[in-house]
Amino acid sequence: MVFKNLFSGAKSEQTDQDGKGSSRGVSARDLARRQLIDDISDFLLGNDLEISEPNLSAAFGICSGDDVVLARSVTERRSSGLPITQAWLDEQCRHGEDAVSRIADKLERSLESFATTSRNARDTAAQYNSEMQVHVDKVSEAEEFEEIRNLAELARAMLDRTKHLEHEMHRSEREAAKLRSNLAKARRDADHDHLTGLPNRRAFEGLIEQHYRQAQQKLEALSVAFCDIDNFKNINDTHGHDTGDRVIQAIASSLAQISDDNCHVARHGGEEFVMLFRGTGKDEAKQRLDAVREAFAGRNFINRRTDEPIGQITFSGGVADVFAYASTGEALKAADIALYAAKEQGRNRIVAA
Repeated sequence: MVFKNLFSGAKSEQTDQDGKGSSRGVSARDLARRQLIDDISDFLLGNDLEISEPNLSAAFGICSGDDVVLARSVTERRSSGLPITQAWLDEQCRHGEDAVSRIADKLERSLESFATTSRNARDTAAQYNSEMQVHVDKVSEAEEFEEIRNLAELARAMLDRTKHLEHEMHRSEREAAKLRSNLAKARRDADHDHLTGLPNRRAFEGLIEQHYRQAQQKLEALSVAFCDIDNFKNINDTHGHDTGDRVIQAIASSLAQISDDNCHVARHGGEEFVMLFRGTGKDEAKQRLDAVREAFAGRNFINRRTDEPIGQITFSGGVADVFAYASTGEALKAADIALYAAKEQGRNRIVAA
């Protein structure tokens, strides 16, 4: 593969007992798919990166060649002898998202400018048509003059043409409005998780930076928390991914119940959620999150497809004071470490950093 030099090493092709490639009897499409999976695995494991939804998406873009810009950045960094770290990869992906946002902003401005120009032209054409119609009617009454009648016919033809032009401009306005509506929807969809309806990781990263600046200016407390469903893999393996999706939705709904203008929850990826508490200290945030955890742990779930009891489902969490750290990134890392401490202490608990 073109991007093979991005990885720390390449897996050698398996061989059968005859010493020939194991590709015998396997389609080229299957071989390509297997190679892509191997390359993604090599990239993530070889660079000691987490197996997360954003990393898998980035690795796919790099290995498949879909994200040429990111692949080129990885190649240049490796050529410089620098490691591919999680922080560096996150920064590259964030820059890519910013570029898309800038393009969307530019497109939206262009659409608005086009709509304004088209609307003004349509209004001018409509006014011209009205005035011209009056003159055409007057000229048409003077039937004794052949030259005037010819002029009237020509004017009518011009009037029909401008009316058609007015109609086309009106249609263009509607299309531009529809494009703006679709663009707005696409931007909303890009910031939301389709399974839960919550903001996604991309939206949360913008949200925490915004509240960080505002809380800093107003000297308000700011806390962040990570939550993770306990033993989620067992739920998926035992009851299927549909049940797993419903569990994610149930926890998302429970966390969303305490959200308001100063409390925000987002799906960070997979079975993990992140929360931001504005004007709330670390201890109070821990108490609020612990109340949700306790209420959720008291519920019993059933597999809807088989009616088989699932039983108790719990989640663990870690909370950190954002201003106790040098940056929002460091605070998120501290909350993540606290989350893993909660897991190590037996799960189904909230731990403060």
